[in-house]
Amino acid sequence: MTNDNIFALSSGIGKSGVAVIRVSGSTLQKLFSRIVNKVKIDSRHAYFTNFTDDSGDLIDQCIAIFFQSPNSFTGEDIIEIHSHGAPAVIDKIFSFLREHNCRIAQRGEFSRRAFENNKIDLTNVDGLIALLNAQTDKQRLSALKSMTGGDEKIYNSWRNQMIEISAYSAAILDYDSDDLPKNIEQTIIQKTTTLLNELKTAIAGYRGTSALRNGFNIVLVGETNVGKSSIFNKLVGQNRAIVSDIAGTTRDVVSTQIDIDGYLVNLSDTAGLRETADTIEQMGIERTYNEIENADLILHVYNSVPENIDSNEIIIVNKSDLLSDTTNTNVVYTSVKNGTGFDKLLDIIKQNMHNLMDNSESTVAINERTFELLQNAIHELELAITEDSQNYDIFAEHLKYSADYIGKILGVITTKEIADATFSQLCLGK
Repeated sequence: MTNDNIFALSSGIGKSGVAVIRVSGSTLQKLFSRIVNKVKIDSRHAYFTNFTDDSGDLIDQCIAIFFQSPNSFTGEDIIEIHSHGAPAVIDKIFSFLREHNCRIAQRGEFSRRAFENNKIDLTNVDGLIALLNAQTDKQRLSALKSMTGGDEKIYNSWRNQMIEISAYSAAILDYDSDDLPKNIEQTIIQKTTTLLNELKTAIAGYRGTSALRNGFNIVLVGETNVGKSSIFNKLVGQNRAIVSDIAGTTRDVVSTQIDIDGYLVNLSDTAGLRETADTIEQMGIERTYNEIENADLILHVYNSVPENIDSNEIIIVNKSDLLSDTTNTNVVYTSVKNGTGFDKLLDIIKQNMHNLMDNSESTVAINERTFELLQNAIHELELAITEDSQNYDIFAEHLKYSADYIGKILGVITTKEIADATFSQLCLGK
């Protein structure tokens, strides 16, 4: 780890009332004294200062705070400068810091230093990334749980149990049965089975966690000219998709994000499904099928009740004001013209969302990185139970390997590639 002094703008880019510039390094007391024009400084004390350059010219009137190592976010000395948010002021402060042996931070470098100084682990970083990307209240709550150690506690508990079981398994070969706890063989199998079930329950919530963090994907599909775009605009609350009586108007995927019950929803209107010789429309139809593959919920729109109803789809019969019979309970009847049926449609959408995502909030949040590592940990536990339950030496190794995979989730055992991929998702000021 480098000991360079680094700095970055931690607040938003652009003109603002206040900008926060963060500096981190091994010895920043002298620099802070220069900024606040005081010889004696106290940590965690806010100083109002006329911040001047080396020529004595005023840069800005600022608030500056010093956080002394190790009691800071990164575990190093940290300076926070709260200046006015004018771009010219920020540029001038940046120039001053460069002249005083500081360099601009790389993406995620503040958080990486915190990780390398054992202030946070990778699950906390995952939560921080999710919090910075949060657009809805549910996303905020989920991210805060990870960032403040909720996931860390669960993973640490699993890992510690695996290490303990591995140690007892190895001890069976080295100690007399009289020196070991009673029924030790049955106990380690039972504990391993319990752990396996807990990990499987957690990984089963991956789809729900992904939908919670990245958005619940709803796709409108159907043949041409059934009213998909009209329903899309009605759900969005504004005219985002072109509506026309001409078949094949929508030739590409039109997507937007909306908030339903605190959950982020990715809503997509797609090209109508039909046979066509139009090359552009064919490309749109191919994209429709790609959207269907990634959908959490498919809203299939018709103008009459279909003969076969797919249980994986919500069937919408649109233009119901033109129908004489609207009694089929397996479909949702809507009329954009009369504005009917949309309350029922929203209730069904909400029910599907809650069924998928509600339980995911009570387990660990799983992303692509942790999903693969959890799969590997589960595989090692399964091998221990099904193949090597009587060979305690190999049994212990499987538990150790499983614990190592959990360690990689936490960052206790890590590789440069994992760390690089994780921290590169953060902004410069983090």
